[in-house]
Amino acid sequence: MALITVSGLPGSGTSTTCKLLQARLGWRYVNAGEFFRQLAADQGVSLAEMGRRAEADAQVDRELDGRMVDFARQEANLIMEGRLTGWMALRQGLPAFKVWCQAPLAVRAGRVGQRDQQTAEQAAGDIAVREWSEHQRYARHHQIDLDDLSIYDLVLDTAAHDPETVVAQILAALEETR
Repeated sequence: MALITVSGLPGSGTSTTCKLLQARLGWRYVNAGEFFRQLAADQGVSLAEMGRRAEADAQVDRELDGRMVDFARQEANLIMEGRLTGWMALRQGLPAFKVWCQAPLAVRAGRVGQRDQQTAEQAAGDIAVREWSEHQRYARHHQIDLDDLSIYDLVLDTAAHDPETVVAQILAALEETR
């Protein structure tokens, strides 16, 4: 398998997991969030404004998805992080090992709060708004239910395991597919 997708809700540990996978495998790593931030910068708007635009206009997501899929088709040995990367790989027929990282909201809010210099309560509120928006947007624009984890090859609880253990579990499962 030359493509690993890592998805999860905010604060679930996807970025940490991807960075560790990259260090272990030496593969290229791309993050859909960075593509989204670049779209916002290209249009001269904030991330919040870009999110509002994405809610109103399915073309924003289509452009982001297209960039990610094109990248995946051109690169060998790639780790792709993003909420929908597993779904994109599935729908585009890209052979991929699809991972979903999950953790309880309290854990995720603590992580996001620490990263963004907020209290866990502030982060939990921001996460709730963002997740509601994304659930609605992905259902409306893509017919994807983010709660449907059936497409993933591996679902990991990142609150129950340290990052190194999470990566070891991914690598072991990946090895079993070979």
